[in-house]
Amino acid sequence: MSEPSPKAVNRLLAALPDAEYQHLVPHLEYVPLPLKQVLYKRGELIEYVYFPHRAIVSLVSTPEEGSSVEVGLVGNEGIVGIPAALGDNIATTTAMVQREDSGMRMEASLLKTEFQQGGSLQNLLLRYTQALYAQTSLTAACNGLHQLDEKFARWLLLVCDRVESNELQLTQEFISQMLGVRRAGVTEAANRLQTAGLIRYIRGRITILNRQGLDAASCPCYGIIKGEYDRLLGTENG
Repeated sequence: MSEPSPKAVNRLLAALPDAEYQHLVPHLEYVPLPLKQVLYKRGELIEYVYFPHRAIVSLVSTPEEGSSVEVGLVGNEGIVGIPAALGDNIATTTAMVQREDSGMRMEASLLKTEFQQGGSLQNLLLRYTQALYAQTSLTAACNGLHQLDEKFARWLLLVCDRVESNELQLTQEFISQMLGVRRAGVTEAANRLQTAGLIRYIRGRITILNRQGLDAASCPCYGIIKGEYDRLLGTENG
């Protein structure tokens, strides 16, 4: 796997002034992020933070043994492990790669030190934290209030924004775990969205055929989350 430029791929790094970014470069390590790799588990010490390229990392809550639900996701717009930079290095969620690609990682203690220096990095990470909080809080409300088809559409749009592609390789089992619903429910929702001409779903590969239509089928949470990222980070995607 060739090593791409981290600043060109991760938009949070790209938003830094060049001088601050160059100061971080010696501390950034290129790493592959394979499917289902667990970057850290709930209750564990966060040793590294990750800046994904086109990988997607789910932040998963596990309230009881054998159950899990996604409360947030991070792609090339952000950073995995942000609590460590803010002073709390014990994970409250499990971070698991749901779409493989690559990223840059950095020792959490070093990022905390850089964060405490102030400047653009501190401001950017605080804004990102606010946007991520909006995403996780709205996701929790969405999971309890909205219909499965709406939640599924919202989730697909958020994932596609982060991989910058309309094609995804995702199993029904994985989607059901992330949404906290039965696998049969995902099958039924996918069939309805496919019948409506919004997606095509064949052998675990989802292709968005009508993004505008999928946006209309989503609950309002997608637009709110995207709007918060755009407002706080000046990004084009949520």
